[in-house]
Amino acid sequence: MRPGSLQLTALPPLALYVHLPWCLKKCPYCDFNSHENNGALPEDAYLQAVREDITAALPLIWGRTVHSVFIGGGTPSLFSPDAIARLISDVRALLKLEANAEITLEANPGTFETDRFKAFRQAGVTRLSVGVQSFDDRFLKALGRVHNGDQARAALTEAAQHFDTFNLDLMYALPGQTLADCARDVDTALSFTPPHLSIYHLTIEPNTYFAKFPPVVPEDDDAYAMLDLITERTGVAGLERYEVSAYARPGHRCWHNLNYWQFGDYLGVGAGAHSKLSFAHRVLRQVRWREPRLYMQHAMEGRPVTTESEVAASDLPFEFMLNALRLKDGFELAHFSERTGLPLTTIQAGLQEAERRGLLERDLQRAWPTERGFDFLSDLQSLFLPS
Repeated sequence: MRPGSLQLTALPPLALYVHLPWCLKKCPYCDFNSHENNGALPEDAYLQAVREDITAALPLIWGRTVHSVFIGGGTPSLFSPDAIARLISDVRALLKLEANAEITLEANPGTFETDRFKAFRQAGVTRLSVGVQSFDDRFLKALGRVHNGDQARAALTEAAQHFDTFNLDLMYALPGQTLADCARDVDTALSFTPPHLSIYHLTIEPNTYFAKFPPVVPEDDDAYAMLDLITERTGVAGLERYEVSAYARPGHRCWHNLNYWQFGDYLGVGAGAHSKLSFAHRVLRQVRWREPRLYMQHAMEGRPVTTESEVAASDLPFEFMLNALRLKDGFELAHFSERTGLPLTTIQAGLQEAERRGLLERDLQRAWPTERGFDFLSDLQSLFLPS
């Protein structure tokens, strides 16, 4: 617990992220730490490694309450409901988990079978995030997805039956997609009345198949028209855009993701998982071993972390603003000092310049991006880069 140079007056909320790294097939756009499963999943061995990982991290989070759990991947729904129940039981046994904590599981329609989602609900999952991406078989094939449109519809029908809140993941600006194609996907998604909708612009990430063999995607103007259509139709359907890519009905915002965007803390366990943990005088980042076999080996030896570093004070303003400005409502000014340990004067020049450019507005309590700031978010965020 070596002291640092910051002065945090309070610790932020704490979330838990659990990474289950296997999937049926690596998608050509995916840059996450995911690995194709070529045999029986080592469920027992991996979950034991995760348990040892959490145990090794306990001295860093003594006494702190965990408010949400997010089980991501990979494709976590490849794990059996019994395995997910064991994982949640281990988390409850080891950590101080809030009684009504949000527990999200990512699920893909390609791993869907009748009553599987019901079994995940019985295992303790409170929120499902269904990775649909599109309902059109042409685009699902272009994206390398293992499911088809009919499987996506069946999965969402069952998710709605067993979960009071669930998320539907959709993508736009897909190879060959037109505005009319996008409208059909959005309308189909909205027909399931999802409490939460995440809609992402397809991005060509480095070190992916698409980076090596780029597909032909819609022009920027066409992609902007798609986003305008998405914003209009979700609004009519009663979903509010509260973050750059997230839309929700009242009471259904994702607490776990909000914690990221509000620069909260998170303990990340599992292969390749990242952590951000705050202490009175410093902010710490950790990364776990990336390759599943090495992760399991080192976790069982009590050494799951491969790199650990303290966030430099000069980097904290940009890291805070990179997250907080993704929220339509912005952030409370007091949270900046609480969560970085730095005085508000540290970002004063950036706030003033953002206001001058019409990218941001503020009052005595809050600062938030304008509509123009939301449209040119990268320009707004860059004003807070370390000089």
